[in-house]
Amino acid sequence: MFQPEYEAMDRGSLEQLQLDRLKATLERVYKNVPMYRAKFDDAGFHPSMVTSFDDLTKVPFTVKDDLRDAYPYGMFAAPMKDIVRLHASSGTTGQVTVVGYTAGDIDRWADLMARTFASAGAGPDDIVQNAYGYGLFTGGLGAHYGSERLGCSTIPISGGNTKRQIQVMKDFGVTVLAATPSYALLLGETALEMGIDIRDLPLRAGVFGAEPWSENMRKQLEEVLGIKAIDIYGLSEVLGPGVAAECESQHGLHVNEDHFIIEIVDPDTLAPVPVGVMGEVVFTTITKEGIPVVRYRTRDISRIIAGECSCGRTFSRMERISGRTDDMLIIRGVNVFPSQIEQVLTGIPGVAPHYQVVLTKRGSLDHVAVHVEVGPDFAFDEIKALERLQTRVKAEIVSALAISIDVKLVEPKSIQRSEGKAKRVLDLRGEGSE
Repeated sequence: MFQPEYEAMDRGSLEQLQLDRLKATLERVYKNVPMYRAKFDDAGFHPSMVTSFDDLTKVPFTVKDDLRDAYPYGMFAAPMKDIVRLHASSGTTGQVTVVGYTAGDIDRWADLMARTFASAGAGPDDIVQNAYGYGLFTGGLGAHYGSERLGCSTIPISGGNTKRQIQVMKDFGVTVLAATPSYALLLGETALEMGIDIRDLPLRAGVFGAEPWSENMRKQLEEVLGIKAIDIYGLSEVLGPGVAAECESQHGLHVNEDHFIIEIVDPDTLAPVPVGVMGEVVFTTITKEGIPVVRYRTRDISRIIAGECSCGRTFSRMERISGRTDDMLIIRGVNVFPSQIEQVLTGIPGVAPHYQVVLTKRGSLDHVAVHVEVGPDFAFDEIKALERLQTRVKAEIVSALAISIDVKLVEPKSIQRSEGKAKRVLDLRGEGSE
């Protein structure tokens, strides 16, 4: 542990610390952020009403549109003279959201990411290759500061230039890789093309996040790269990476509860659900100065895992993200997440873990097809073998998801690779009918 005095704190002391910090945060945003003051007043809520965690349900939710409407600085709780860093989302689903950090925020962020790398078994003797993108995206600099804070030798290579990444990994003796899981798979594929087996290199751990990934993909990453693959979690609106991370036991992500309060709510009723029940993840930041968020609806789907972890950390654990409510596809009345399809595909020999869900129109009806790459060793020109594999893929998706969709097997490397977050759903419904 990087900070055992917090990570292994007894639950009573931790909960008192959380409550004290929560009260201070609510008072600060009510005083300094007009959006929160108006939202609280409209709901008949005042920060003085919170005397226990049970009172948290009285607090209104925050959603992404609140940050968009406040663009660029309307959600800041600190004056601009105290803001030392600005990050922003990509804006691919609408207006960008801007987040600001004070010097104190940056310092705490570095500590949380140091915890993240330590959870993966890293330490000062390690060499970390940081293949997260640097820039307005929070991943690159977040991982960079945490790696350095832990004392690791840090290579700020960012994303892209994949062959050079492999050469650096080999020549520099990299022991820990930080990247999106889809890009880590691309690194493994590219290395084999270069005649390099990453399993022969010193690399022993991967810190992967920024997109949902399945347990089967974890097994594939560990087999291809010869590593222990650790899942990490964060989002720009809450902090960036460093909100939660798996330890080496790989059984749930420890939420850094001295900085964040996690809730799981029913995405339809917004009522809290019991421990162990799946729902939407909601976070309240309790130490952020620049842009605190209160009961922020992440749209991510997970659950709280009951019980203590063998690693000795006392923080609550959340299950790895299974999907997002806004990524959910409703296919003939059935709710389907792309990550569920990935879980099926990565368990079938002969197919690669690269796929795309393609949505089109057939007349007035939505049509869904899954394009799946065959593995590099599969004889794509053997028609009967191809038909058998396609039949199996379709049958297993139908069995697992209780829906019938078309499956199209495509040649290796025909689905576009991403150096950042993989684009799993291609919506062509606005481009005409088939």
